[in-house]
Parts: sequence; structure tokens; C-alpha cells
Amino acid sequence: MTSGVSSIELRVRYAETDQMGIAHHANYVIWCEDARTAHLRSSGISYRELEQRGLFLVVVEVQVRYRAAARYDDLLRIDCWVRERNRRRIIFGYAVHRAEDHSLLATAQTALIALDSNRVLGSLPPHVLDHLAPVADPVRV
Repeated sequence: MTSGVSSIELRVRYAETDQMGIAHHANYVIWCEDARTAHLRSSGISYRELEQRGLFLVVVEVQVRYRAAARYDDLLRIDCWVRERNRRRIIFGYAVHRAEDHSLLATAQTALIALDSNRVLGSLPPHVLDHLAPVADPVRV
């Protein structure tokens, strides 16, 4: 995988599907959150530690483009990377693939802003920015 892009794998659970065995669209946002949390962790950043230090990353925008259906028991690979960042906002990109045949099922992005312990717009500390360098999109989002 491209440097600066991390991946997780998960299997579509029965509870995440409708009667036709197709994954409900809302699950893609949850899967992206799992990928983002893992990406931060692999970058040396923990949501829990940030919050303990009084920094909160709040999702302010979500965009998902669905391309093909994920189905019950599909093994998925969700890639995550930083698309853009500044001292107050980070935009993450995502690609959801079916692992068996590498089909691109969805692309997404989330924008998060930094809030301080008073829930007022804050700034990302330099050590966080240093760990979250933007990379070129590995797929068209």
C-alpha cells in the first residue's frame, strides 16, 4: 500500500445487512470511522489521549459515494489517508474495497475540526500535525 495510507479489514456482519444480504448504507460511515481510528493509532496518535489532553476531533462533514454493494460475509478492506490538513481541520479520505476481487465499493471523506476542552474551536498541536501529513489520493474520491 502507498506510504501514508493505512488499511483495516473487516467482514460484513449479518446484522449490517437487509433481507437481500446487502450492507446498509449507514455502515460505511461506521467502517470509515474504524479505519480513521486505526490510521491515527498507526500514526502514533490516540483519540483517547487527545481527549485526555483536552483536544477533541469532531466530524463536521461526511461524504460517501457508493459504487457497488457490499454483501453479507464479504471481506472488506478500508483504506484511510489524510487528504488535507491545517491547524484547525483534517480531511480524511477512504476507499472501501471487496478484498477478494479488489472491487471498489465506495469512496468517502470526512472533515474533522479541533475543539478545546471548552468545546471551542481550537488548534491541532504541532506533534499531531507532524504525524498526519497529507498524501495524494490513491483512488479518485
